[in-house]
Order: sequence, then C-alpha cells, then structure tokens
Amino acid sequence: MKLTFIILLATLAFATMLTALDHVVYQPAEKPQGKHVVLLAGDEEYRSEEAMPMLGKLLSQRHGFKCTVLFSLNQNGEIDPGAGSSLSHSESLDSADAIVMLLRFRHWDAATSGKFQAAINRGVPVIALRTSTHAFSGYPKNSPFAAWNWNNPGGGWGKKVLGETWVSHWGKHKIEATKGIIEASNASHPVLRGINSLFGNTDVYEAAPPTDAVILARGQVLQGMTADTPPATYRKVNAAKIEQDVNKPMMPVAWTRSVQNDKGGQNKILCTTMGAATDLMDEGLRRLVINGVYWGLGLEVPDKADARFVGDYYPTMYGFKGNKQGLKPDDFVLEK
Repeated sequence: MKLTFIILLATLAFATMLTALDHVVYQPAEKPQGKHVVLLAGDEEYRSEEAMPMLGKLLSQRHGFKCTVLFSLNQNGEIDPGAGSSLSHSESLDSADAIVMLLRFRHWDAATSGKFQAAINRGVPVIALRTSTHAFSGYPKNSPFAAWNWNNPGGGWGKKVLGETWVSHWGKHKIEATKGIIEASNASHPVLRGINSLFGNTDVYEAAPPTDAVILARGQVLQGMTADTPPATYRKVNAAKIEQDVNKPMMPVAWTRSVQNDKGGQNKILCTTMGAATDLMDEGLRRLVINGVYWGLGLEVPDKADARFVGDYYPTMYGFKGNKQGLKPDDFVLEK
C-alpha cells in the first residue's frame, strides 16, 4: 500500500513536470498588476525563442505582469523555430489580457488558431514585432483561417490587423542597420514616453501602414551595421513603382492603430518592424515594447519604464538555421 502511494505521488509529480515543460510562466516579483501577458515565440530567423523569454522576465520582474511564454516545439519537446504548426500550451491564450508576438509563417491547428482568434475577438491588445506582419502562412484553402495567410489578396492577417504584411527588405539585409527616428508630430504619444532613440542591427522593412495608423518612428537606413555609421544615400524603387531616395521619405518602423475585430470590438495595436532578439539589445526598443503593453492595457505609461535586463541576455545573431539546438522551455525558467 505504501509503495503504491509512493508510485502514485511520483507519477503525479512527473505529470506535473511534463505539463510545465512546454511553456514558461513568470510570476510578478512584487506589486502585481493583475494582468496576464502572453508572449508568442515562433519564427525561423529572428530568435523569438530568445527574445520572448527576456521580455517576459522583464515585464514580470520589473513591471508586475504575470507573463507566459509559448513556443514552437518539435516531437521531442525541444524548441524548434521551424515547427510552424506548433504553439505550446495555447490554452494560456484563454486568459490573456495582452499579447506580445514575434511570429513568422505559422499554420497552427484549428484548436490553437481558434484560441488566438478568440483572444483577438475579446479585444486583447497586440504588440507585434518584426515578422509578425507575415505571421501566418500555409493554411489550406478550405481552412476557416485561410484568410490569415500573408500572401492572400489584401495581405492576410498582418495587413488587416497590424496594418502591413511582408513587402520587401528596404535596407540591405545583414549589411545596413536601422536607426529609428522619432516622428516629431507624434513625439508626445505615451508609447514613446522615455524614448529618445532606437537602433537595431536588422534592416528596414518596406512598409506603408494605413492612414488610420499613428506613425511613431521611421527607419533611417544606415550604411553599416553599427549605430555610428552614416545614413545610406542611394535610390530605390518602392512597391508602388516609384523611385525614391532610400531615406526620403523614410519607411515607418513603429506605429499604433485601433482596429475593429470580427465581434465588433476594438483592439489596440502596436506594430514595429524592428524587434529581432539582437535589436532588443537596444534599451529604447525594449522600452517601446514595455510602453506598448501599458498603453494597450489602458494603464498609465511610466515616465521612463525600467528596461533593465533580468539576468544575462546574449542573443544569437539572426539568420536561418542558426538557432541554438536542443533548447527546451525549461532552459528559460527564471533563476532563483
């Protein structure tokens, strides 16, 4: 009898451990906000699997949000950015008050897609980074979510919700970095509070958000990969077939908008085409994300939100097939 009880306890403990291995939860350190932020990692290039845990730690320990990070996993329970059909522990979306996402070309099953759609239809605010403009691809034509595919006429979910889909690398990929220039007319916007500059070593994306978008920053294409290099000066043809100086006008790289969802409610959106794990070494960009969460939730944005890392953060350089191998969600638990 005693042995049976011990085996039962061990089985329950193992089952509990298994359920914890597919996602990470960061409880607030102090002064809980009473809000749940769900961060979605799932892209093959920009190391969202490293960026989202860093942001989750920061938002929980510095700002009092409960944060849950979900990943794309393979059959061995390892983080696999190429597993486009996977989003672990999607039931966390049922209680999401805000979503922070860095996704690319996902095609989840119906249950997972339905939970994401339900969160959007509840009016959950979305803070979307980099390739989230083309978050979804590969849904079959008969899927109820086929309209999300980025290459649909009209631009899919990214164009409809965020305000843009994938267009092009406007700066030269891995050659020309981005300096974010604050839009002077909107410099007093709460999402820009405490932000003087932005920098990322990813290139500027071509983007033309709709007229209802409030442009927060534009991307100055630099000649090199460091913040101290001068602006690029060559000419280029944009998607509208108009030739222009690459920096005149500069492409929008961060904007907000409020968009009506399928249930008639409103979602507050912050979209930035910056946001790779390496870009988030920049304090200003981290603060932009933090401010976006406060703003999206209707909370007062701090004068200068604490954007210090929690623990170490040494992100892997972006690029296809360069992600760290064998990582599991357990590798991102908060150190005691």
